Amino acid sequence: MKSVDEFLKECSQSGDAAYGAFRSVLERLEDPNTRVQARIFLSDLQKRFPSNDDSLQCFHTYHFRIEDIYLDQFQGYRGRKKLTTMVIPSIFVPEDWSFTFYEGLNRHPDSIFKDKTVAELGCGNGWISIAIAEKWLPSKVYGLDINPRAVKVSRINLYLNALDEKGQPVYDEEKKTLLDRVEFHESDLLSYCKDNGIQLERIVGCIPQILNPNPDAMSKMITENASEEFLYSLSNYCALQGFVEDQFGLGLIARAVEEGIAVIKPLGILIFNMGGRPGQAVCKRLFERRGFRVNKIWQTKVIQAADTDISALVEIEKNSPHRFEFFMGLSGDQPICARTAWAYGKAGGSISHALSVYSCELRQPNQVKTIFEFLKNGFHNISSSLDLSFEDDSVADEKIPFLAYLARILKENSFFPYEPPAGSKLFRNLIAGFMKTYHHVPLNADNIVVFPSRAVAIENALRLFSPRLAVVDEHLTRHLPRPWLTSLVVENTGSDNLSQDILTVIEAPHQSDLMIEVIKKLKPQVVVTGIAHFEAVTSSAFEHLLSITREIGCRLFLDISDNFELSSLPGSSGVLKYLAGTRLPSHAAIICGLVKNRVYSDLEVAFIISEEEAIFKALSKTVELLEGITAPINQYYYGCLFHELLSFQLADRHPSVERESQKCDSVEMIGFASSASSVLNNSELSINEAENTALIHMDVDQSFLPIPSAVKAAIFESFARQNMADSEIDVTSSIKHFIKRNYGFPTDSSTEFVFADSSLALFNKVVLCCIQEGGTLCFPAGSNGNYVSAAKFLKANTVNIPTKCEDGFKLTEKILSEVLDTVNKPWVYISGPTVNPTGLLYNNKEIGNVLSTCAKFGARVVIDTSFSGLEFDSESWGGWDLDGSLSKLTSSANPSFGVSLLGGLSLKMLTGALKFGFLVLNQTLLVDAFHNFPGLSKPHSTVKYAIKKLLGLGELKSGDVLDGVAEQIRNLRSRSKRLKETLENCGWDVLESCAGVSMVAKPSAYLNKIVKLKNSPKVGGSTENDATYEVKLDDINIREAIFKATGLCINSSSWTGIPGYCRFTIALEESEFERALDCIIKFKESVLESL
Repeated sequence: MKSVDEFLKECSQSGDAAYGAFRSVLERLEDPNTRVQARIFLSDLQKRFPSNDDSLQCFHTYHFRIEDIYLDQFQGYRGRKKLTTMVIPSIFVPEDWSFTFYEGLNRHPDSIFKDKTVAELGCGNGWISIAIAEKWLPSKVYGLDINPRAVKVSRINLYLNALDEKGQPVYDEEKKTLLDRVEFHESDLLSYCKDNGIQLERIVGCIPQILNPNPDAMSKMITENASEEFLYSLSNYCALQGFVEDQFGLGLIARAVEEGIAVIKPLGILIFNMGGRPGQAVCKRLFERRGFRVNKIWQTKVIQAADTDISALVEIEKNSPHRFEFFMGLSGDQPICARTAWAYGKAGGSISHALSVYSCELRQPNQVKTIFEFLKNGFHNISSSLDLSFEDDSVADEKIPFLAYLARILKENSFFPYEPPAGSKLFRNLIAGFMKTYHHVPLNADNIVVFPSRAVAIENALRLFSPRLAVVDEHLTRHLPRPWLTSLVVENTGSDNLSQDILTVIEAPHQSDLMIEVIKKLKPQVVVTGIAHFEAVTSSAFEHLLSITREIGCRLFLDISDNFELSSLPGSSGVLKYLAGTRLPSHAAIICGLVKNRVYSDLEVAFIISEEEAIFKALSKTVELLEGITAPINQYYYGCLFHELLSFQLADRHPSVERESQKCDSVEMIGFASSASSVLNNSELSINEAENTALIHMDVDQSFLPIPSAVKAAIFESFARQNMADSEIDVTSSIKHFIKRNYGFPTDSSTEFVFADSSLALFNKVVLCCIQEGGTLCFPAGSNGNYVSAAKFLKANTVNIPTKCEDGFKLTEKILSEVLDTVNKPWVYISGPTVNPTGLLYNNKEIGNVLSTCAKFGARVVIDTSFSGLEFDSESWGGWDLDGSLSKLTSSANPSFGVSLLGGLSLKMLTGALKFGFLVLNQTLLVDAFHNFPGLSKPHSTVKYAIKKLLGLGELKSGDVLDGVAEQIRNLRSRSKRLKETLENCGWDVLESCAGVSMVAKPSAYLNKIVKLKNSPKVGGSTENDATYEVKLDDINIREAIFKATGLCINSSSWTGIPGYCRFTIALEESEFERALDCIIKFKESVLESL
């Protein structure tokens, strides 16, 4: 080994030469055979420069310095009095920043690092990592630095302190040396730990937070052969990291925190040294918005390093309202901005800034980890919107688990699966589980029907029974149709001669004794009421209501919303106490609106509990006809709350006897309205067999195609945000631009925009307006079967407009004129540009001719665009210009003529999660009539935020949204061709579609064929329930035949309204679509080839 003089001569040449010389020393230290000699050499080298002045002279002359850092001055220190460390010019030199940081670490109890796995970020020359290991005896300390020279110097310092001056190991009280406890590695922040699967219990860091004045410099390749100036700059500056905190120079710390979330153990702690230049609130929020509880354990002031250029902060202040925080000298207490500090420093003044040590723990570690795992997998661009800072712990305990649950759903699922109209089976099971566990009420999912809101549930129930007289709690009438609340037809309610179309609602007091008095006097057929708080604790008021309603033959819907608590310590409920021991009578049902969450006061889901099977089925069909399905995201939100309340409980700890749904009819009670019964019995609604989870649904208007990442991002961001501005959730201008760009639909200052959870719900309100006006709703043959059934359920006068195959089953002027000539006050429904169910298109000329005909007869027109936007063969279409068509008709049209535009974006956005419908009304009389029916379930603020964001992205010429739509259109085109080929090969005559998600075909080869079908097995059924029966196939019963033979669900001609033609939807998940094709082939083989 070289002598000390020879070594110093080599070091004097340059900093790089000095580094090369010490690297040779490190190689000898790492070799057990030469380790002792190398350590003695370093001792001799240090003795050459015994004083501080000598050490400083060594640094300038020989480009290194070996000095002692004295630790015994720090309170509570019981170990060695000093550490010996060396530094070179290209690494971070210990200064006030690191000493203050160590002081902050000392503020923690001695147990903070004991036996823990620790990582230090930006370890520099490694002295803090070594000091932590020396004082607190952790199991392992990983000193990490991006500067390769810093890592080498840290390892030298490790040997300097692990071995004494004679090269012998220094053992601690556990008989270990620092070599057992400390490792140093080159690492970009925590990449070494991530790459090696190391989970940490403590992460400490003193990281640069000044933006590099030369951003290009930071893009250089970091190697140990890089220039000294560049390597040193890594200690003082950071590059832009793609975080919102970049604007404050905190981007590198933000990245370190998010990487720390991935590798920190659940009870781990992050301890960071934070310069106060951006302001204390900004520094603290960096941690809080990522789900940390923050404790500031130490703060002081330090002089701003003279070699740190703060001009980048001056530039940030120039371009933003933010002001950084500096002080004049150490004694100044009045903050000054970066620009003033820069000028003061240039003039020779001394400037300082605050320096704080923050100790941070994750609120809910596992959930926060899940959230950030989701964000890093392609969704980093929305991390700036994430806000997990909550003043109220109960709010955090609700929202963070939901965000984690939503992150898992969006990560693990490429689409949102089919859910039955009664509500998600999982959600209904969670409600039933909560009732069993907390209130000992033995319910199951088939006792529960889910609705978008309590108001919708009440209105749907009343429409199902359509009583002549209903008594409703005064607190529950606000959203009921105004005609119900203004009718005075209450006399002789027992007579059968009164018109069954008149439904009168009488408001009654909330207090049960007064309500009962009203019931006795008026003898209504249906009662909807709640129970006052002071009466809710016991069951006596409920029992009295049950008794009096049963006595007079009245249906009772009891609202428990105000007394239902989503809590692990729910308050006492007399109603639920009663149900714990007694079956719910067949004439009674329970309504509950879920609104008592701690985060979103306007996020609602409701459910009705009935133990009568007929009621359950009828309500399920009613909600499907009038609302579609309740928004899945809303069900997920409350489902997550129920899950959190159930997840820690042992299963069947207090097992109770399961009760089956009551199957007998209600006795001497009002039954379902005759119109409702007729529609529910004859309508072709979606098939939902509880035990058959393998059904393939080609019978529902829902997309199961992969959800584009931009849609997932918008959904997650809408919940991750807090305190959204009104402008961020006001979708009116976006929808106005959307309909103008896509359809040329004209609007002005008097135009009314109405938004709801679904376009179906809006359509049904339009139907009610038609009924109120005394109009007749005209449907072309070949319309959405659910819409036609809904209109009949609501008792509208309807007329079928014939269409012809040669016209693509679209309206023509001639036939339309013939029908409208016979109709008084016509309302014409048109599905377009894409026609559901045929998948054909109205071009601009065709729709112009149809509107011209409607204008002659003064028809009110409803154009439904809900199924448009996915045109895959639109060469002959060319787009719409409704403004041009309507402007020509304004002066010549009958005054009653007008066009309303109905639409939805769920298919356009290719997601089953975002439920959003819009209705655009241009006629004042229609607007006034529409507001007579207020019971709409409105889109939640998160939905409106996501829709507005997606519409904005859609305006761009390129991007994930447009790319996603284009990809799915290509997919739909391909599927349409494949389905057409398969059907034709199997004996179907196909009407080729060119848009949308459905097509129609005629089962020509199957008509009049005899097939054997098996009876549906009944619960606990015997072999005779499985007996087969024969049917002669036609265009209606073929639906049942295909379903029973293969599990494939389609729509028959009774749904399409086109004689002979059935409907198939194609927006299935890929494997489901393949199974569907196989089912079509299987049915052909079983019917045609077996004959």
